[in-house]
Amino acid sequence: MPHLRLAPPAPTRPGVLLPARDLAVAWVLMVLLAALAWVLTIGQARHMGMEPGTMGLALPLFLLLWVVMMAAMMLPSVAPVAITWVRGINRSSAGPGRTLRITGFVCGYLLAWTAFGLLAYGALAATGHLVDRVAGSGRWIGAAAFLLAAAQQFGPLKRVCLRHCRNPMFQLLQYSRFRPWAKDLRVGAHHGLYCVGCCWGLMIVLIPLGVMNVAAMAVLAAVIFLEKLWRQGPWLAWAVGFAFLVLAVLSLSQDWLLPGLETSGPPMDPMGIG
Repeated sequence: MPHLRLAPPAPTRPGVLLPARDLAVAWVLMVLLAALAWVLTIGQARHMGMEPGTMGLALPLFLLLWVVMMAAMMLPSVAPVAITWVRGINRSSAGPGRTLRITGFVCGYLLAWTAFGLLAYGALAATGHLVDRVAGSGRWIGAAAFLLAAAQQFGPLKRVCLRHCRNPMFQLLQYSRFRPWAKDLRVGAHHGLYCVGCCWGLMIVLIPLGVMNVAAMAVLAAVIFLEKLWRQGPWLAWAVGFAFLVLAVLSLSQDWLLPGLETSGPPMDPMGIG
């Protein structure tokens, strides 16, 4: 009787850590959460202008808005990692417990972006101060932001962090050794730090483009998603870097590229009232 030979499992592609059947339901949940965050972000953007700086927001309200924005932009691309951690690496829960564990991971992930939001608030406050007091500084701030974003796209930190975000399986296995206390929260925060290292340059272009520029956020969210999950993601990162170099040059003469650094924006109601 001939022996049957089992075919080896298909290799894991970047960003695809579990079979599609295992990912489907959790993907839908994550996308729905991201969609809700987009609805909240767009609703708030309708009541706010794209003036320079912190748009008149106090730090707590800015951080709340920032977290919602990060949820909208990041959750679709982080979904495979969160789901793999709970379902593929750490199989100790099911049903409602699994949902709670994914929630813990996502909260830790957003905590890392909240910390970056503190830096973003300081950068926005500084740029707003300069634009208000130094004529013509907006063009130089915009060019510097695009140049810095381009440098980050080409730099070693981007490569290391993007490699982790595209192929996190080894690190997820290391996370399984963490102590049980707030384990999912800490794993999410640790992975979130890699994501911040990968994407901070993409976020700073919101300074010239406008923090509440929904179109810019949508384009950046698509870039982040493709960089992490598309087979050609690393090449896309380089292409985006070259695009930022072009924008840096054009922004010195094209004010329409700098809506977030113009001082003539419409009045803003930070609470969305009126």
